[in-house]
Amino acid sequence: MTTQTARSKERDKEPGKGHLGMNARPIVSQQEWEAARQQLLVKEKTLTRSRDALAAERRRMPWMAVEKAYEFDGPRGKASLLDLFEGRRQLIIYRAFFEPGVFGWPEHACRGCSLGADQVTQLAHLNARDTTLAYASRAPQKDIERLKAQMGWKMPWYTMTDSFDLDFGVDQWHGHNAFIRDGDKVFRTYLISGRGDEAMGTTWSYLDMTALGRQETWEDSPEGYPQTPPYKWWNWHDNYDVEASPNPKWVDILTDPDAAYQKRIAEAKAG
Repeated sequence: MTTQTARSKERDKEPGKGHLGMNARPIVSQQEWEAARQQLLVKEKTLTRSRDALAAERRRMPWMAVEKAYEFDGPRGKASLLDLFEGRRQLIIYRAFFEPGVFGWPEHACRGCSLGADQVTQLAHLNARDTTLAYASRAPQKDIERLKAQMGWKMPWYTMTDSFDLDFGVDQWHGHNAFIRDGDKVFRTYLISGRGDEAMGTTWSYLDMTALGRQETWEDSPEGYPQTPPYKWWNWHDNYDVEASPNPKWVDILTDPDAAYQKRIAEAKAG
């Protein structure tokens, strides 16, 4: 027996290693597995359509005018709620717990909030849909900047200085508040908190909670909402400022991958 094999056998003896510590599911043929998967896929598609319908209802939620002037500390000094939009139409603020009294302080933020921060999408894709994501806590900026550098986080992160968290239902628990602006007027459009936060982190989960949604033509949105064809606005995250839309020669891959694949095969044979 080699040393490596011996070590592997020792690891297999550890709890949770090597062997399943539970009753295994039935072992079936590929055909039976595919049949079971297709049966479950029906429910998955139903869930997807239900999620789309829920997002459509969010886009029809009434808006709440934000009348109070809120002030934050940021990396460039004092900032208003309007400043946090960074000139974009929509804003999502996540209330993260990083401050004195929170477990982990001052070395770390709350474990749950930190796990969520690790999941945050590449922000350029949100920005391309006129949406800004920001974090807010009560820790001083020097601690926030230290934490971001330590953990490799890139999102803008502000210090709350007033009753913002209390007023928007996130003083005792984490949550995402969505806002939209019309010129200098700011409106609250939605709140996701509690277990709803588990799904946050992707471009799609963020956009689906906003008043404007993904802004794609397939969505069920109120008349007049901004929409563009699906896929065609997608881009490399470092290319949005260089190229407004994908190179035309790749659009067929985005809109109809199967047809594009067959086209490439035909071109290769002809060449």
